[in-house]
Amino acid sequence: MAFKGDGEESPRLRRRTSLRNIHLTAGNENLQEAIFEMMSSYLSTEPFDIQQFIVNHIEYTLARSRHNFDFFSAYKATAYSVRDRLIEFWNDTNDYFTQKDVKRVYYLSIEYLMGRSLQNALINLGIEQNYKQALMNFGYRLEDIYEQERDAALGNGGLGRLAACFLDSLATTNYPAWGYGIRYTYGMFKQYIHDGFQSETPDFWLTSGNPWEIERNDVWYYVKFFGHTRCVKTSGGKLKYRWEGGETVIALAYDTPIPGFGTTNTLTMRLWSSRPSSEFNLESFNRGDYYGAIEEKQKTENITSVLYPDDSTTAGRELRLKQQYFFCCATLSDIIRRFKKTKKPFETLGDYAAIQLNDTHPTIAIPELMRILVDLENLEWEKAWDITTRVFAYTNHTVLPEALERWDVPLISSLLPRHIQIIYDINAHFLKEVEQQFGTNWEVLRDFSIIEEGEPKKVRMAWLAIIGSHSVNGVAAIHSQILKDKVFKKFYEFWPQKFNNKTNGVTPRRWLLSANPQLSELITDKLGSNTWATQLDLLQVLRKHANDEAFQRKFMEIKTKNKERLAELILRVSNGTLVVDPNALFDVQVKRIHEYKRQLLNILHVIHRYLRIKNTTVADRQYILPRVNVFGGKAAPAYHNAKMIIKLINSVADVVNKDQAVGDLLKIVYIPDYNVSSAQTIIPASDISEHISTAGTEASGTSNMKFALNGGLIIGTLDGANIEIREQIGKENMFIFGAVAEDVDKIRSEGGRPIDERLFEVLTAIQNRMFGDPGIWDCVLHQLWAGSDYYLIANDFTDYVDTQNQIDEVYIDRSEWAKRCIMSVAGMGFFSSDRTIRQYADEIWKIQPCKVPEVDPGTASFTKVLSSANISKMERTMPNTLGSLGSLSTLAAHK
Repeated sequence: MAFKGDGEESPRLRRRTSLRNIHLTAGNENLQEAIFEMMSSYLSTEPFDIQQFIVNHIEYTLARSRHNFDFFSAYKATAYSVRDRLIEFWNDTNDYFTQKDVKRVYYLSIEYLMGRSLQNALINLGIEQNYKQALMNFGYRLEDIYEQERDAALGNGGLGRLAACFLDSLATTNYPAWGYGIRYTYGMFKQYIHDGFQSETPDFWLTSGNPWEIERNDVWYYVKFFGHTRCVKTSGGKLKYRWEGGETVIALAYDTPIPGFGTTNTLTMRLWSSRPSSEFNLESFNRGDYYGAIEEKQKTENITSVLYPDDSTTAGRELRLKQQYFFCCATLSDIIRRFKKTKKPFETLGDYAAIQLNDTHPTIAIPELMRILVDLENLEWEKAWDITTRVFAYTNHTVLPEALERWDVPLISSLLPRHIQIIYDINAHFLKEVEQQFGTNWEVLRDFSIIEEGEPKKVRMAWLAIIGSHSVNGVAAIHSQILKDKVFKKFYEFWPQKFNNKTNGVTPRRWLLSANPQLSELITDKLGSNTWATQLDLLQVLRKHANDEAFQRKFMEIKTKNKERLAELILRVSNGTLVVDPNALFDVQVKRIHEYKRQLLNILHVIHRYLRIKNTTVADRQYILPRVNVFGGKAAPAYHNAKMIIKLINSVADVVNKDQAVGDLLKIVYIPDYNVSSAQTIIPASDISEHISTAGTEASGTSNMKFALNGGLIIGTLDGANIEIREQIGKENMFIFGAVAEDVDKIRSEGGRPIDERLFEVLTAIQNRMFGDPGIWDCVLHQLWAGSDYYLIANDFTDYVDTQNQIDEVYIDRSEWAKRCIMSVAGMGFFSSDRTIRQYADEIWKIQPCKVPEVDPGTASFTKVLSSANISKMERTMPNTLGSLGSLSTLAAHK
């Protein structure tokens, strides 16, 4: 929401001047009130005042002058000035939530793929044009300032991007919520491509500071590892466990304000950074052991250095588990501290806190809460377990067995000795319930047990999450059904009421308003307002314009401009060596590199297309539709096969792009270090996007939603959210191919279909060294020759190629193509993350929106909602809005 001043002089500046004498003359009893009076006005959003705020940060925050000022300094000063405005709303929001004594949801995610913050904040605050004018008067384009910001390296793929969308939607829909995670010093890694291979270096995203975060030196907690447990008898004769010894580190909070769109509600993303409990060992230093003097500091800071440490080694697995417990321990400590301030009994914790586990990574929070309640707060086991299961809910994001985390029992026993005891106790109590229903059936008990038998024994974290939560949800209709039918079949039969579906969504603020401003303007113009940004169902009005030639022309002109932007990006990342034609069909697959996502199928088709061009006479090549195939995404550092797929893509690109006989008929691009910012350029430019996972392997996917929302047609399998997208936009507006999930197991058992002659030609070309040493790719191609085609590459190749040929035919008819693209946009209303969040809130968390009351932006007073002076006025004039809160005149003092 934009709050505008009423004249040349800032209202806040006038208020400060008039209150100066009050501050000097008031008695001690009025001093605090005077301070709050001085905080009672919002910062002006007039361009001239914005300029002054930016200049103040240049000089006083950055300590820069005209002699050492650059673009990056302009970005940081601008960001600080925007953050100032966020902090105003942020403080108001947190105060109001406390005053209303609301139930909060706590979203626990190991990653948040946030993207850049400046543009998102300005759009959500409604002051982008104000800043554009202010910076233009300085001689800067706001678009150039945006480019100075580095993406926050806090996430990697769809899991983290979904969490970021959810925070945006929670703020926009006015739900009281906190997001918790880890402040990674170096992210996952920064990806470079050398000789076609992926190489990884640390992502030094914090080197120049992060203007959006606030370091909270007053918010920190001890986190313990290792040690031992001791059983003691209390004065009442009860046995209690004490966790003793071991090592202790500190979790320090860093907060980032998350603004909602069209509301003043601003939420908190709180990230934890690890610090040593003892910074420096002077004794070691004085005896010449200089490394030993800082050894603890370096070892401690490793905990939050990198997202997803390589777990192929024992040390890597220990670090991952350390990281997860560090995150959960600090978060639970923070939640319990906030709850205990209310002075309410622990039996009511479920009425004031809902904790959502975003996949299995935070599952260790369940035994941690039990430890707090039983060991520290002295609750009986049964009461503590009832509280725990009412608080926690679990979202599953995968059907792949290797992604359902399992930790070795010896590892947990060493690192978290008290927690392994609690896990065994949880398991024992649960198996008693199972035994009551099924009797002493050891096979059934083994299937249900949290502890997986073997050498070594393992803790199945997904099992623990299901048992310790009151709700278990999948993230697409087919995914939720697979969980019930296969992955967690026995649990579903035991607890059918726990299982539900919450189809994912994306925020239209980031993925349409920010990413595709020209299309957003066209939609706003056609609908009469930008209300669609919070009511995405309104896009369905566009259906009646799908055949309008004038609207089609404007729509496709915008698509062409977006393709020109992507062509510029390709030129930059290729160091000026690769020029692509925006008139070609842009075929895009950008996502995490994994065998089930089948980038291999895509590049094999590209090779087929290349061979077809080469085998076509020069005269007939004019009938071949030019294509630009765009790839992007990271492979996990230890995932050899995925990294070899990247190498194959780049080796093919190296040959094809240099083949002058092919020219612009086919170009292949691999965009390194794919992230949110590059996605905001790539997604609006796509003609076709590839969502071609083996049916039954993709939980949902959200990139498919982003592409379809921007008018990029989908080629895909009936997997994940593709199925629901087809239902919403119409099957005629998607290109579907391949085996369906119900048939996959049968096809695998039968060995798949024989290799298509076109695929044989492709594999032979690779074998004949057309793209380099074929031995490099044996790890991913051998399965096709051997008939062990687990991901159904060979099985689906024929249908895939035929569908790609169909795409060429439709694309030539520009009116038909435009119509389908418009229909795609018009049908995407269901896939707003706002809808998803409302479903979570109503059906799982049982929370209500809590919208901070807004002042009239047209009033000259321009006062803050929660200033003590304004509260008194609101008590008199807005009783229905505020409700019965008791005496409000001093509430501003109780932050």
